[in-house]
Amino acid sequence: MRAEITQIRLNRALATVGICSRRKADVLIRAGAVAVNGSVVLEPGRRVNPLSDTLSVRGQAVRLRADETADDYCYIMLNKPVQVLSTVHDPQGRPCVPDYLPEEFRRKRLYPVGRLDFFSEGLILLTNDGYLTHALTHPSRHIPRYYRLTVRETPTPAVPALMRAGMTLSEGDTLMPVEAELVGEHVMTLVLRQGVNRQIRRMCRDLDLTVLRLERTGFGPLSLGDLPKGRCRPLSRAEVTALRKAAGAA
Repeated sequence: MRAEITQIRLNRALATVGICSRRKADVLIRAGAVAVNGSVVLEPGRRVNPLSDTLSVRGQAVRLRADETADDYCYIMLNKPVQVLSTVHDPQGRPCVPDYLPEEFRRKRLYPVGRLDFFSEGLILLTNDGYLTHALTHPSRHIPRYYRLTVRETPTPAVPALMRAGMTLSEGDTLMPVEAELVGEHVMTLVLRQGVNRQIRRMCRDLDLTVLRLERTGFGPLSLGDLPKGRCRPLSRAEVTALRKAAGAA
C-alpha cells in the first residue's frame, strides 16, 4: 500500500527532488520560472500534490509523480567524497554528486535524496523516483541515518549520554535522542532519525568537539559496505524493496 502523501509547499517540492535549495526555489518561483499544471505560479507557499500535480522549471518537466513504469526508475548509491555538493548543479562550478555518475545514469536525470553537507562523505542515494524521494524525506518517517564520527578531542562518556538524552542546540532547535556510542578514543557511531540541518556538526560545536571526519555509513536498510570513495552502484531489487518498505511506500 502506498504511503499517504499530503500536499507540500512548492518550494519544498523542488528542493525534495534536488532541483535547488528552498531559498533558490523561492527566487525561481517569484521570477515566474515555475509552472504548476501548465500555469505559472509566483507564490513559494503554493501547495502541490506529488501524485497528481505536474511541475516544470523554465519549461522543463520535473518528475514528482510515481505514474511512470518501474522500468523508468533508477536507484543509485554513491560514496560521496568530501568537498562535493549534494545538488545537481552549482553556479560556482564546484563538483556535484551527478559528476560522479557514469553517463548512462546522468541521462536519467537523477536527484539526490536529502543532503550530505559539503565536508561530509559517504552514502547518498540518487533516484528519479519522486514519490519515493518524498516518502523518504517526509519528517514523519524518521528514516535512520548511520554515521561514523571522528573528532580531535577524546570524548568522555558524558558526550554520548547527552546525545542519547536529546539535546537542545544553541539556536533553540530541540533534537530527538540520537543513538550514540564511543567505539574508539576519538571515534563515535551515531544514528539519527531527524532531518535537522548540519545536526551532527552543530551538536559537536555545542559539546566543544572538533569534527575531523564525518561519514554516513548507512541510510535506512542500505549500507555503504566496501563501495570505494567516489564510486557508485545501482541498488539491487531487494534493496529497493526494503527501501520502499522503510518509507511506507511499498
